[in-house]
Amino acid sequence: MKLIRFQKDNTVFQGVLQDELVFPLDGSYFDDFKIKEKGWPRHEVKLLAPCEPSKIICVGLNYADHAQEMNLVIPEWPVIFMKPFTTVIGPEEEIIYPDHFVKRLDYEGELAVVIKKTGKNIPEAESLDYVLGYTCSNDVTARNIQPKDGQWTVSKSFDTFCPLGPVIVTDLPWNELDISSRLNGVLKQQSNTKNLIFGIPYLIHYLSQVMTLLPGDVIITGTPSGIGAMEIGDEVSVTIEGIGTLTNLVGKAG
Repeated sequence: MKLIRFQKDNTVFQGVLQDELVFPLDGSYFDDFKIKEKGWPRHEVKLLAPCEPSKIICVGLNYADHAQEMNLVIPEWPVIFMKPFTTVIGPEEEIIYPDHFVKRLDYEGELAVVIKKTGKNIPEAESLDYVLGYTCSNDVTARNIQPKDGQWTVSKSFDTFCPLGPVIVTDLPWNELDISSRLNGVLKQQSNTKNLIFGIPYLIHYLSQVMTLLPGDVIITGTPSGIGAMEIGDEVSVTIEGIGTLTNLVGKAG
């Protein structure tokens, strides 16, 4: 099932995408819901970020080839940082290039996990019971202010630095999905989630021992090699098998 948030006539709905039609829900996709009978063609609505997380938990260096291109050691434990919810934007929205002290802005295409229900100290064997589904994400990074020794919050946390979408897809095989990123149509990143160092069940188990996971929270699971710079006016797209393509433009601040 493809779950979405969308706007129609200044009203925001949760819904489902079926072929090229969108249908609003009676209820929430974090709880019981029914699909309403009346829908609209997809082109008549605006797709929004498919969830509103209280927190975005990010996993760094989770593909060995990316750790190598950054000249960093493959970690023994997950490298964790966070983005505030104010970084979230949806499909076709602009990533704003900050006009102060940012000299290089990078794309990082990633698989995002959306949490379905509240969880704490979740056993690894039960982790996937807490997953609503999966979506595309772009861990936008101000590379020139990202220190190599950690403490990445500032470089990752500017407004608009976490595009999500276009849909949340349920029941995907998380560990065998092709993932790619394109800049202005040119292929820049290409890998498969089978190459993740730390898998999703372990990450949910590990993180839930530290913090309570809430419905709508997002875990972005790391980027493969091929990261690179974006400029104002560029178009960046992240494509994940079974989910679709998340596309954003890079815009100028103010």
